[in-house]
Amino acid sequence: MNSRLSSIIRKEFIQILRDKRTLVLILVIPVMQLFLLGYSTTNDVRNVALAVVDQSLSSESRQLVDAFRAADYFEISHSPASEDVLGELIDSGQAKAGMIIPPTYAQDVANGTAQVAFIIDGSDPTIAATSLSAAQLIGQNAATKILMAKINRTGGQILPPVEIRTTVWYNPDMVSAYFMIPGVIGMILFAITAILTATAVVRERERGTIEQLIVTPIRPWELVLGKILPYTILALFDTLEVLFIGHVWFHIPIRSSLILIVGISSIFLLSGLGIGLFASTIANTQQEAMLTVWMTLLPSIFLSGFFFPIEAMPGFLQLISYAIPLRYYLSIIRVLLLKGVGLSAITMDVIALTLFGIFIMGAASLRFRKRLD
Repeated sequence: MNSRLSSIIRKEFIQILRDKRTLVLILVIPVMQLFLLGYSTTNDVRNVALAVVDQSLSSESRQLVDAFRAADYFEISHSPASEDVLGELIDSGQAKAGMIIPPTYAQDVANGTAQVAFIIDGSDPTIAATSLSAAQLIGQNAATKILMAKINRTGGQILPPVEIRTTVWYNPDMVSAYFMIPGVIGMILFAITAILTATAVVRERERGTIEQLIVTPIRPWELVLGKILPYTILALFDTLEVLFIGHVWFHIPIRSSLILIVGISSIFLLSGLGIGLFASTIANTQQEAMLTVWMTLLPSIFLSGFFFPIEAMPGFLQLISYAIPLRYYLSIIRVLLLKGVGLSAITMDVIALTLFGIFIMGAASLRFRKRLD
């Protein structure tokens, strides 16, 4: 490394250390995002408020209520006396679901014709879908127990004609954090490198120091590399920071080689650095640079599979997602952390990520050099 390049890198690090806001953005914000998304962004709905109208008041109805109480999906919060009160509870949001057990429930169970009404508040689709699935599963288990009890009393025996035995690989407990936290790594890498690179270059232009750098013997490529290399190092530090906290605090497995994870993360950095560098050639102020980066950051987050499955999107949005580098990185990092595969299993995604990075970084560098000229 020549003296000119090392001087630019040293200058950039000194400027970062002097700027407290930048330090907070680099070191603290990723940890805050990790904890916020790790705890808040989850589809594991538990303790849904359930109101039960038990008109039967029999041992059979109490067994059914106990079955719902034992499952951690529901919390029996109210026992209204009538269906009208139940409707008021759901209308006001005090209850998200309601169950109505008819007066003839015990007799209907003995006859094998029992029916129970289960009402779900569909204003929140996530809670409604979980409540529906849980209610159906609890009802089926309760029905099976009643049927088996009858068979045992008569001394008969019945075997199910089909038995499906399920096994969940890689994430047996289906913890949402195992899916979200690897995505946080990609989002942090993309945001940190793009935003800080764009604002760092524009900051020089705002302060009038870019002209001083241009008239020095520093070559354009040395200036570009010297400006982006410190943020590359800091972004990789953030990656290791999030990996460490995710592994220790959230128990996220790290089943692949750490060297492979860091190496592919470095390739992904080319895309973020290129977008930040390109934004710096368009913007004249730091605010403009931030807005330019956010114009690419938001579509990347929503169309990359970070929040919503790509398979659930309309066809034209799925096609657009192929042009988003974050899509490939999220697919890679989740596979590496959870499945522990080698490079051969992710070759196509790595090639696509590399091509995107080279193209974006190359185009941004050429435009930046022309801007300097």
